[in-house]
Amino acid sequence: MQTFVIGPNDAGQRLDRFLTKAAPRLPQSLLYKAIRQKQIKVDGRRAEIGMRLAQGSVVTLYLKDEFFEPVAKTYDFLSAPPLLDIVYEDEHLLLVDKKQGLLVHPDDREYRDTLIGRIQHYLYKKGEYDPAAEHAFRPALANRIDRNTGGIVLAAKDAETLRILCEKIRSREIEKWYLAVVHGVPKVREATLAGFLEKDAEKNQVFLTPGRTETSRTIRTHYRVLASKNGLSLLEVELLTGRTHQIRAHLASIGHPLLGDGKYGRLKADKAMGFRHQALYACRLRFSFQSDAGLLSYLNGKTFTVPSVWFAEQLFGYTLPAADAESLEL
Repeated sequence: MQTFVIGPNDAGQRLDRFLTKAAPRLPQSLLYKAIRQKQIKVDGRRAEIGMRLAQGSVVTLYLKDEFFEPVAKTYDFLSAPPLLDIVYEDEHLLLVDKKQGLLVHPDDREYRDTLIGRIQHYLYKKGEYDPAAEHAFRPALANRIDRNTGGIVLAAKDAETLRILCEKIRSREIEKWYLAVVHGVPKVREATLAGFLEKDAEKNQVFLTPGRTETSRTIRTHYRVLASKNGLSLLEVELLTGRTHQIRAHLASIGHPLLGDGKYGRLKADKAMGFRHQALYACRLRFSFQSDAGLLSYLNGKTFTVPSVWFAEQLFGYTLPAADAESLEL
């Protein structure tokens, strides 16, 4: 027999998903069979596979002890260096300035050194994350950006913060601006672009369609030209919708691909100029909550900006305006 007491970071999870993480030796087939046969109970009562767990509830599994023998603990995140450029941090979250070239999550090419690995190692080293004390939760990212895009990424230290951040991102209550360098000089100095985006999952590439299709998604991108020089332009871009490769594909579709963009631009020529990554940086973020944000309400109205964007300074001598002092008083 084994019991688990549900803590704050496990509350709200489905029973089956919680047990998959909390009891990794328990086969999935046996897990579902045990639930059906009432060998797994919550607070002494029959449990349902999809029931949501409440904080303080006790999950009891009337199964052989062999399924609960300790699994040797190896923490992959310790392979990542605990090196971060932190824009802001408090007890609930981190705003991290991710550099170009660093993956946010592991993939089939890079497993060890990723942004989430660095964050988990950093918090582990600080004593704020103890994986042995958690049944299922790990510090996690609320948003992601491409490997070759730099800028602000939000990381949650607890489950409730992660839930709120994801909800606010979905409801467009966290505003994001980017700096981008494009080929050419847009004739319209400031505009809001609208279109329909289709994704080719096999190629990991998107394209704009002339009209709406069953699988396309509406996109809106606002830009303004900050400077132009030597056939290039520096743009400030605001994402009004957040789709895969939206900025890159949308600007390329109007004849202004990003400098250094290998999918939608002129990478061969750009490499000769020393640009191997797309010149795109998530430089500023503002919390603009329109509804209750729970334990993150104190962030409402606050703006955060990265210290600098190297390509804007190198090509145009442009420096980012600092966030208002008032917005940083937390």
